[in-house]
Amino acid sequence: MYDVIVVGARCAGAPTAMLLARKGYRVLLLDRATFPSDTISTLIIWQTGVAKLKRWGLLDKVVKSGCPSITRFTMDLGDFPLSGWGPPADGAAESYAPRRTVLDKVLVDAAVTAGAELRDECSVRELVVEDGRVVGICGTTKEGATFTEQARIAVGADGKHSVVARAGKAPAYSQHASRSCFYYTFWEDLPCDGYEVYWPEGKRYILKIPTNGNQVLVVVVWPHDEFTAFRADVERNYMATLGLAPELADSIGSARRISRILGTGDVPNFFRKPYGPGWALVGDTGYNKDPITAFGISDAFRDAELLAQALDAGLSGLQQLDQALEGYEQKRNAVAMPLYEHTLSVANYQPHSPKSFEVRAALRGNQVDTDRFFGAIASTVPRNEFFNRENIQRIFRQAATWAKDTAERG
Repeated sequence: MYDVIVVGARCAGAPTAMLLARKGYRVLLLDRATFPSDTISTLIIWQTGVAKLKRWGLLDKVVKSGCPSITRFTMDLGDFPLSGWGPPADGAAESYAPRRTVLDKVLVDAAVTAGAELRDECSVRELVVEDGRVVGICGTTKEGATFTEQARIAVGADGKHSVVARAGKAPAYSQHASRSCFYYTFWEDLPCDGYEVYWPEGKRYILKIPTNGNQVLVVVVWPHDEFTAFRADVERNYMATLGLAPELADSIGSARRISRILGTGDVPNFFRKPYGPGWALVGDTGYNKDPITAFGISDAFRDAELLAQALDAGLSGLQQLDQALEGYEQKRNAVAMPLYEHTLSVANYQPHSPKSFEVRAALRGNQVDTDRFFGAIASTVPRNEFFNRENIQRIFRQAATWAKDTAERG
């Protein structure tokens, strides 16, 4: 009899298992994969997520893997490159984008070190239900043998097509169909100064991400209604998208591609009720959004902490379990919903507004406010604190004053 069975051992499930095992709970952690292994990902861990790695004592392991620290973000909308970096989050000033072969292994090893039992290369077929309550799971090993394990609660961290969510009939809400398709590959000998975004038109988006081994992940994103057209000739469409950013196209010419182009158009947007009788959900199992803002890992870390805290409160008797899990949903939604709505807006792929270019022009040469602008993107500055009428007007006035002073001096 386990206290908790966690289905899915990547960036939501492994931290949940680790945090509960550190509290002394008996935890079983299951996954189809072995570790290290790769998975589709944009890799970025923003400062908010890095702060959690630091708090968990795992950041040093990511750093020692050779993953470069990131303290610069450059965004070019076709007008000019605007560069800066947001303020720290809980003392974490840098961002990292480790390969998932590195990050997921660090997280799984930490869970095992904490006392969780890992069973890899096995799949969960169904949940065991008694009197309307989940009491365990039924799984299959890689050899085909079936097994059943019992637990006080089963946690689904098994992705957007979760077995746990389906078996628990988890209600979905705030649903929106996929708005993007994204494809990527890794390059060597490609210059990259931090995160670099090229958005030369509203319908195409390019992101460069430095990662382990002096490699650079280059992601191209298209609207989902063009998914079939992109997939018809992935190679040609991927390279043609890079050609929309001349500077990038020039540097790609002397770089070396080291992997095949991977991608997907299966990126639905939804929230699910993340708990029910004997089960709970975490990570993109309970809350999934378009990858265009690259917050999947950071959000998974946050929700792992929130769920672990709620389960500890419920399993220890400090609160009724359902009450604690209701609080988990409320806390998750309060933090996640503003970013979710912003992400959906970005993924509408509307042409850049004249106002966007005006704000960027006003920020040029104003590094303090430029850094706060990038902090709003990275969620280290509240969006409504930066993108409000009073603050934007202040930035415009300051830019006008600087322009006048410069003209008078000239």
